Amino acid sequence: MKKYFLTGLVTLLPLAVTIWVVRFLVRLFTDPFVGLVSILTSRLPIASPQLTRTLSQILVLVGLVLLTLFLGFAARKFFFSQLIRLGDRIISKIPIVNKVYKTSKEIVKSLFGSKEKSFSQVVLLPFPYQGAYCLGLIAKSAPQTCSDAEKSELVSVFIPTTPNPSTGYLVMCKKSELINLNMKTDEAIKYVVSCGVIQPEAR
Repeated sequence: MKKYFLTGLVTLLPLAVTIWVVRFLVRLFTDPFVGLVSILTSRLPIASPQLTRTLSQILVLVGLVLLTLFLGFAARKFFFSQLIRLGDRIISKIPIVNKVYKTSKEIVKSLFGSKEKSFSQVVLLPFPYQGAYCLGLIAKSAPQTCSDAEKSELVSVFIPTTPNPSTGYLVMCKKSELINLNMKTDEAIKYVVSCGVIQPEAR
């Protein structure tokens, strides 16, 4: 009986949480406007007040989506680039903050703006000692000075830690020491976060 109850709870709880979050967000975004729209929808031949409110919420959501798209388009077309340049100039004149901002901007550009995608290849490498293996994500080529010192091409590999993958180790390895895996990045992160409980899909 306990096993069946836990199985039903695991099945029902995510669905209940999802419904609760969706209802909360719908009410959060529609409540300020639903009264005004209800005045218009109340003139329709609808007998149920609840149906009138639901229709009003749907119309408000559609209107908010269209308004958000329009504002986003206008901002990117006319104001976004100017605001970004102004913000860059202001932040670049603030001591200490400008260093953090510049470093963060370079990291973001490297992750999302570069044609060479970082952290897209999952590898297996010996760590922390020979004979033990862990999952790693190839970040990029190692600094040239490091490869020259080793007299071989090195790559930078990020090793996420369990259960917090935002921290980890950055190691430089020879390509011959890495084993490329047919595994997606999100699958590797799930495996690390779950402490090995969630297994990647077999391919």
